[in-house]
Amino acid sequence: MSALSDNLVTFAILAYLVAMIGHAVEYALGNARTRVAAAAPVRELVGAGGGIVPTPPAPVPSQPGADRSARRARLAGLIGVGATAVAAVLHLAALVTRGLAADRMPWGNMYEFVLTVTFIGVAAWLVVLWKRPSLRKLGLFLTLVMVLLVATAELVLYVPIVPLVPALNSYWFIIHVSTIVFASGIFLFGAVPAVGFLMRSGYENGKRSFPYTLAKRLPAAVGLERLTFTLHAFAFPIFTFAVIAGAIWAEAAWGRPWGWDPKETWAFISWVVYAGYLHARATPSVKRNVATWLAVLGFLTMLMNLFGVNIFFTGLHSYGGLD
Repeated sequence: MSALSDNLVTFAILAYLVAMIGHAVEYALGNARTRVAAAAPVRELVGAGGGIVPTPPAPVPSQPGADRSARRARLAGLIGVGATAVAAVLHLAALVTRGLAADRMPWGNMYEFVLTVTFIGVAAWLVVLWKRPSLRKLGLFLTLVMVLLVATAELVLYVPIVPLVPALNSYWFIIHVSTIVFASGIFLFGAVPAVGFLMRSGYENGKRSFPYTLAKRLPAAVGLERLTFTLHAFAFPIFTFAVIAGAIWAEAAWGRPWGWDPKETWAFISWVVYAGYLHARATPSVKRNVATWLAVLGFLTMLMNLFGVNIFFTGLHSYGGLD
């Protein structure tokens, strides 16, 4: 069962890679009609007195090449979505088989934690995409994140299945870790439209240098910003509960609710940054791009708590499984 889980993770990475390529092709071909429209000649009529009489813009005639490119772009995007769905199923199967092999919930170390967080992120993306298909072009960035994180988990963080350390043998293991995993997965997904909004708003404000030119095919900035806020407003209360549950568990396990352990400290930093983002977002005088930078900063603190603390620090929460 453990070997099956490992193989499923490998297949999921390959499916995410196919999805990323599909979305990249959609980006490459998606503006064919725009290029044709921009190149279309403007017709003018000469009046009886020799003056030029402007005429209303005529519809751009259908161009077989542009139509083909548009169809191919849409097909590539749909292939990207389909491959993402297949990858998510493989991803879930890998988690289930890992849990069955370990006879516990599959988030007892850093490898399993990353796999679970990334699955929550991609599952949330598919739900949002089902409700708002117009956001499909965000799939390029989402699948890029999936490829990077899941491949890192498989190639760098992988550890064989081992029993839980004694401190984790508690019902609080399910309560605390499940909520922190769920909130982290939503924050992971929320970082994608946040970065997309910063790129798209820069493009809409006249910035044409890379990476802003990449953003011209993204959905409108206002929709990306609204999605960013919705995801963070949904995840933050869950994250808050997870931190409180962790403090209760610490009191039961170690006799104190809070001890400024490195992971506790960085969890508090993340909480403050995300609270600052929501406060800034609700303050009319704060520009939306300034508030969104706080959301991106919050995700960077989450990455620091996940990777930096487990790799570079030791403490009561050192359950990464890395040597």
